Amino acid sequence: MQYRISKHAAALTPSLTLAIDAKAKAMKAEGQDVVGFGAGEPDFDTPQHIKDAAVAALAAGFTKYTPSSGIAELRQAIADKFKRDNGLTYKPSQIIVSCGGKHSCFNAVMATCQEGDEVIIPAPYWLSYPEMVKLAGATPVILPTTDASDFKVTPDQLRAAITPRTRLLIVNSPSNPTGSLYTPAELKELGDVCIERGVLILSDEIYEKLVYDGAEHVSMASFSPEHYAHTIVTHGFAKAYSMTGWRLGFMAAPEPIAKAVDAIQSHSTSNPTSFAQKGAVVALTGPQDHLKLWLAEYTKRRAYAFHRLSAMPGVTCVNAKGAFYLFPNIAQTGLKSTEFCARMLEEEKVAAVPGVAFGADDNVRISYATSMTNIEKGLDRMEQFVRRLVK
Repeated sequence: MQYRISKHAAALTPSLTLAIDAKAKAMKAEGQDVVGFGAGEPDFDTPQHIKDAAVAALAAGFTKYTPSSGIAELRQAIADKFKRDNGLTYKPSQIIVSCGGKHSCFNAVMATCQEGDEVIIPAPYWLSYPEMVKLAGATPVILPTTDASDFKVTPDQLRAAITPRTRLLIVNSPSNPTGSLYTPAELKELGDVCIERGVLILSDEIYEKLVYDGAEHVSMASFSPEHYAHTIVTHGFAKAYSMTGWRLGFMAAPEPIAKAVDAIQSHSTSNPTSFAQKGAVVALTGPQDHLKLWLAEYTKRRAYAFHRLSAMPGVTCVNAKGAFYLFPNIAQTGLKSTEFCARMLEEEKVAAVPGVAFGADDNVRISYATSMTNIEKGLDRMEQFVRRLVK
């Protein structure tokens, strides 16, 4: 039998981050001593009070369907979070709880984009953004940046890339994979261009709580009523609360967009997991003490990894301002990112993600969301590898 695959599905590229992580885990299962720098998730456990809330919800029988957009208690807690942390006022009806931050981004693209539309995505980008755009039938327009600009796009670049078909700009600050962070002034200027040209903004703020050196995260929606009206904020619980496997995200959007997303979700996933939502309520309303401890540890790991990478022959690196990634340039080794990562995994048992997955083939992504012991061992091996390449 001949099976016809839809053109949108056929155009997709499988996630390289998940593929690298799967291969590294398979090698570990065979008994090989693999150091994994690939996964984008905290190595800390979910705080106990959050787990306790989910367990209590299970014990109480909170295991049935909820509204597709999430329980009222959680949507209110998210609205309160935006008011408290970002100075933004959203009604619960503007909040949609989804099955992860990725799901929120996907829903936002599906609700606003269609055939004939263009979506501007600065590169390096999180590898799922272009694929989501393709699934909506729209065209991703990649706007390259380099380490010379800290991987940030300028207002002039953005203005030049906008056409009458441009529907959406995707901004991720702090960034996966680079760790770059737009200043409030830089963000406002990008938003100003979008307002001027009638372009919506998808602002992925999932790494909001993970910023360093006294830097400030400001939401794109917070600068003015016009920025608010043009912005869809996507977020989640994975990074700040180590709830990656819980699959819970959320978005805040102008009411017509939120309504459209709710309709999409009602026909796709329906509601996020009921008892996980109870845990999420406690995540937002309960103690936040863990964040200070985690940030202190990430800061220490980042400093060590940046120092080591910067000292390696043939490697240059821009320090991260947020998230938990470094994105070193390996062009001087003479290898492109896929061959570099494949050989490093085979020869040194170190797993990193090729930058080509993020639109930057001269870079690799190193996650320092792993123990200092692993970081030290992995970077020792990586240095051995690059010293063989650069003589």
